[in-house]
Amino acid sequence: MKKGTEFVVRVIADTVLENEAYFSELDGVVGDGDFGYSIARGFEKVLSEWDNMDHSLPGNFLKKVSSTIVSAVGGVSGTIWGTAFLRAGMTLGTKEEVTRSDVIAMFRSAIEGIKKRGNCDLGDKTYLESLVPAVDALEKAFNEGKDTQTALEEAAVVARECAEATRSMIAKKGRAAYTGERSIGTLDAGAVAVAVILEAVSKAWKE
Repeated sequence: MKKGTEFVVRVIADTVLENEAYFSELDGVVGDGDFGYSIARGFEKVLSEWDNMDHSLPGNFLKKVSSTIVSAVGGVSGTIWGTAFLRAGMTLGTKEEVTRSDVIAMFRSAIEGIKKRGNCDLGDKTYLESLVPAVDALEKAFNEGKDTQTALEEAAVVARECAEATRSMIAKKGRAAYTGERSIGTLDAGAVAVAVILEAVSKAWKE
């Protein structure tokens, strides 16, 4: 699944660029409206540097993606995404093949990194609201012996449902936290981004 790692990163990059305006629009309701722009610049740099990256091992590749994003994106977004890819790459280490249990371990490590870096947890109305339940669903599907396509589809459905559920929550982190009660009724841009990306990966995997 070495190709699997690069394939997924490529889909994430394309999806972020396609949804730049949408993600910023979501963020603009109660945030500072630059979420889509910020992460799009990061993945734009990843794509422009693609051929110069270390593709020898999946772990090395993910670490390079991390440093590329951090170099292109300032602020919290760069740190969060950079940390997620760095943790995933460190988890893989020098493995040449990526197994299903590796995938879950990568996600779990990335989540811990996001919690630490963003000083956030479930319930704060962040990326985690859709990311954590989606990874739980993916792990459950893997444990039940379902094929990768089915597992991805189930995770994407959970991510979308949980992203929609952020509408009723109060934001406790980031710029949106300053709006307090006004953040109720709005979707969290990060949580929606996770859902959109998982849906895109699921669709691309099938094709």
